[in-house]
Amino acid sequence: MTVHDQALRARTASLVLARIPRAGKDAGLHAMADALAKAETAVLQANQTDVARAEAAGTSVALVDRLRLTPDRVAGMVEGLRALAGLPDPVGDVVRGWTNANGVQVRQVRVPFGVVGIIYEARPNVTADAAGISLKSGNAVLLRGSSSAADSNTAIVHALRAGLQDADLPPDAVQLVSGPREVTAELMAARGLVDVLIPRGGAGLIDAVVRGSQVPVIETGVGNCHLFVDAGADKDMALDILLNAKTQRPSVCNAVETLLVHADIANSFVPRALQALGSAGVTVHGDDRIAGYGDVVAVEEVDFAQEYLSLDLAAAVVDSLDQALAHIRTYSTGHSETIVTESQTSAQRFVAEVDAAAVLVNASSRFVDGGEFGFGAEIGISTQKLHARGPMGLPEMTSTKYVITGQGQTRA
Repeated sequence: MTVHDQALRARTASLVLARIPRAGKDAGLHAMADALAKAETAVLQANQTDVARAEAAGTSVALVDRLRLTPDRVAGMVEGLRALAGLPDPVGDVVRGWTNANGVQVRQVRVPFGVVGIIYEARPNVTADAAGISLKSGNAVLLRGSSSAADSNTAIVHALRAGLQDADLPPDAVQLVSGPREVTAELMAARGLVDVLIPRGGAGLIDAVVRGSQVPVIETGVGNCHLFVDAGADKDMALDILLNAKTQRPSVCNAVETLLVHADIANSFVPRALQALGSAGVTVHGDDRIAGYGDVVAVEEVDFAQEYLSLDLAAAVVDSLDQALAHIRTYSTGHSETIVTESQTSAQRFVAEVDAAAVLVNASSRFVDGGEFGFGAEIGISTQKLHARGPMGLPEMTSTKYVITGQGQTRA
């Protein structure tokens, strides 16, 4: 089946979803969860095939971790679908409304996009998340996963479509787009059939979709996230946040990748940080000033622009908040930026001047996540400024339309 044919089927399914009330969509989510839970063995076996193939090809540990499914991760996918059923339905929400002097009522209401295409790498859990959040927001979805997760994605989508069938919903609301590399280009060219594309993955994938797509794109970004320890920081707090943001799960986009330390606190903080990071297995790529406090790998310019997704961390000492802000402006990908400080003045400047989807004060960047925000499963974290920015939950998967209601009024 061609992408064109799949998109036509998705369009037909989207027309059905657009008129289904919340109860019907929630029943579909629970049925998808039930079917996925029943298919756990088949999904894990398929995933073992993908993981074995990746390891044989010399894939990095970080990418294999993104690819690997476990019983707990499958259970998390199942629970994510059920959690979505418990969230409010954004479709039909009135964003704003008023009545004109002539009695005409104007309302701006949330509506589904229609057909959403999602192009993503490795992580097969995205398959269930994307299908669930698309269904809840009334959208049909075309899923283009990477070849590295082909077996896993096939097994997951098979289960999800079975669940839709059980709930008397159109299975074509969830489709896996398979085939050679050229198929991705066909999906990006399906303007008029696909309403929006969302790329989720590394910088290369995102850049290719943004530059090559004829379909409107919501850009999710890579996470070169910074943590700045200000002169007025609580050192114990800063160390706890640093270790959590770097080591709790280093292979995700909201993990911190660069540490900046104010010179006034460097003597008391950097040695402790290096010792704690070393004990956690982190390799620090430090500048000359960081190197003065311990054994580090000499940092190179490229390190400051790196999204490692591993137990590696770039680090530098800066002389001021101004210098930290300048560094972040130079290297930030606009994802999540953190300051640890007891100074309200520093915190306010940081929040005002850092241009990112999320800015954190005295908290780990690992909180920048749809689940942590209470959104349920997320499609991704948008780093652009149009339509959506930050974790993309259900409202961000809708557009709006104006509904104008009158009683025969005509314009003079």
